[in-house]
Amino acid sequence: MRVLLTGADGYIGAVMADDLARHGFDVIGLDAGYYRAGWLYAGVSRTPTIVTRDVRDVTVDDLAGVDAVVHLAELSNDPLGQLDPTVTWRINHAGSVHLASVARAAGVRRFVYMSSCSVYGVGATDVVDESSPVNPQTAYAECKVAVERDVGAIADERFHPTFLRNATAFGASPRMRFDIVLNNLMGIAWTTGEIRMLSDGTPWRPLVHILDTSAAVRSVLAAPADSVAGEVFNVGSNDQNYQVREIAEIVAGVVPGCTTSFGPPSADNRSYRVSFDKLRGAFPDFRCAWDAVRGARQLADVFAAVGLDADLFGYRGYTRLDQLTYLIRTGQLDGDLRWRAVGDAAER
Repeated sequence: MRVLLTGADGYIGAVMADDLARHGFDVIGLDAGYYRAGWLYAGVSRTPTIVTRDVRDVTVDDLAGVDAVVHLAELSNDPLGQLDPTVTWRINHAGSVHLASVARAAGVRRFVYMSSCSVYGVGATDVVDESSPVNPQTAYAECKVAVERDVGAIADERFHPTFLRNATAFGASPRMRFDIVLNNLMGIAWTTGEIRMLSDGTPWRPLVHILDTSAAVRSVLAAPADSVAGEVFNVGSNDQNYQVREIAEIVAGVVPGCTTSFGPPSADNRSYRVSFDKLRGAFPDFRCAWDAVRGARQLADVFAAVGLDADLFGYRGYTRLDQLTYLIRTGQLDGDLRWRAVGDAAER
């Protein structure tokens, strides 16, 4: 199966491209190239051919011979989405719907959209599942809901979209991110020896390792197309719903000598526990191989190998908002997050 993976040069994409290829998929990549400044270590054995293109500009010709699209390439996480919500909507919503429409026109049969459990926002019930009302709190999450709705509306007997609402990602990637909770806390603990949280850490977050996310994508691609057409699946496992303070304590237990402290309750009311029973029922052989402890230990091994220090941890290339802000400030990206010609700019 020939798979176009958008966001192939990103945090999840760099690992997923390698994982899909190792399992026999013919992978080609597409990426806008915003984050190529960050490459932490040599952690993948193969990288696909990558077309440098904005998803807003994809054409039918770009999808010639493609059997499936796996769509990762959006402005990822809440703070980045709030940088300019109007641009976020242009890329994350309009760009994603454009990509799906072009894929349908090109005869691509499968379209796997990487959504997010953040659509649940503030969980109205104790544990939310795919049938629960969504309650997005940010532009990022609102766009996810809108893409699910609008791409679902163009499904037919020849075009089969599937929507994967992923838990919060963690784990090591050559194209590293330190702006997501477990990775961030590991970097803080490793470089300072202490985790001082400004909140009480009581909100709930489901976590999923990026390799388990890739395994879920493989399960969907291997299933009969009509069995997953139009379906929404939460991606993660029931035993990986953590309170943020639990994640901090797990990290402290992995980093020798690390201490933790907590503050008062936070004004940020995003908190949700998620059921992953539907995924398990649809794919009985699927299991998350990674939990937070194993993921923290993996990161510790990588940090030791690369000599992670405060300067490396704080490098803009590993924090999405910092990197995009830098590219805008230096004139390499315009206000619509499109590349400008700036000579031999190394960041491209």
